[in-house]
Amino acid sequence: MWQTLVYPLAALDLLEYQGKQLFAGHDVPVPEGRVADTVEAAVEAAEEIGYPCVIKAQVLIGGRGKAGGIKVVEDKAEAKDAANAILGMDIRGPHGEGPFTVHQVWVERASEIEAEYYASIILDRSAKKLLTMVSTMGGMNVEEIAETDPDALVRRHVEPSEGFGEAQATALVSAAGIPDEASEKTAEMMVKLFTAFNESDASLIEVNPLVLTKSGDIIALDSKVTIDNSALFRHEDLAGLEEGFIEDEQERMAKEKGLTYVKLDGDIGILGNGAGLCMSTLDVVAQAGGAPANFLDAGGGSKAEAIIDALEVITSDEKVVAILFNIFGGITRCDEIAKGIIEASQKIEIGVPLVVRLDGTNSEEGLGLLADADLPNLHVEKTMLGAAEKVVELAKAEG
Repeated sequence: MWQTLVYPLAALDLLEYQGKQLFAGHDVPVPEGRVADTVEAAVEAAEEIGYPCVIKAQVLIGGRGKAGGIKVVEDKAEAKDAANAILGMDIRGPHGEGPFTVHQVWVERASEIEAEYYASIILDRSAKKLLTMVSTMGGMNVEEIAETDPDALVRRHVEPSEGFGEAQATALVSAAGIPDEASEKTAEMMVKLFTAFNESDASLIEVNPLVLTKSGDIIALDSKVTIDNSALFRHEDLAGLEEGFIEDEQERMAKEKGLTYVKLDGDIGILGNGAGLCMSTLDVVAQAGGAPANFLDAGGGSKAEAIIDALEVITSDEKVVAILFNIFGGITRCDEIAKGIIEASQKIEIGVPLVVRLDGTNSEEGLGLLADADLPNLHVEKTMLGAAEKVVELAKAEG
């Protein structure tokens, strides 16, 4: 059965310390901390903050604690040992993502925790509204909460006509069962998080855990923040952060070449022109029984040079065993696409079968160029489904 898949769009994910710096700028209470990229700087930060403190790996993945990337230290010697152990370590996500190498640590004052809660705000694209969520089951990820005790995760959409203020936050916190001694400050925190969400053009803010301290304060002990890339022109302070976040070799290469690329887990390379066509292609490949290795949008006016760049990126991924070109010519001319494929085959070692579907502007000319070139291991299909089925067949044969 064909089930439409959801693929990530361009977004800027912040490291924990960057999210907390954003929070602090919107009066969201966070523990005192310092960022460090050397052992010496981490020890110096620990000495300034005081003991006990926590040294935390800064990587864009969950499960840092279980991987040994979060350590509580009681003195200078422990701080040095912890920083030595964490900096440079590779951390894999709970589902095998990564590895992500630790280049920075966040040294933070230890908190005396009385209780842990969960809080988040997310853009719910299906409802076309913002969705707020609160739970008393902090420390678990949202999927675990929903599975373990669905009623413990309280969800409320924000009505655009009402906004999200004290009344809405109080109702949300009350429905979640936050105890009386923490309810008022938790509601205040949610309002501040909502303000930070809107003013930073975020698509996700998650705090897990949001903690009640023994002194009765509510603080954000962690942060997960995603910013809409399309809004970075309004946030010069955030736009400069983007370059350092690209861990993946193919994603870094694509960015340097000005291509829209998202790496996925499969073995079939995908190249299309236009985000809508690319996502449709991913779905049809999945329908045909294949697993896409990437989302690569060469753009609406793709020229031959862009196709060469795109093939360099896709073929640099060792997992790719076959590539599908799905091009609908509007502004894009199919003869330019064909020229790009031919030139790329002369400049780089592609090494895997190509399936090409060209339709629209100058498609006959493009198909003629490919026929005359007679490239080895190139297959032309007339329909998107036919192309998807062929590339899946070839991928299975190669695998």
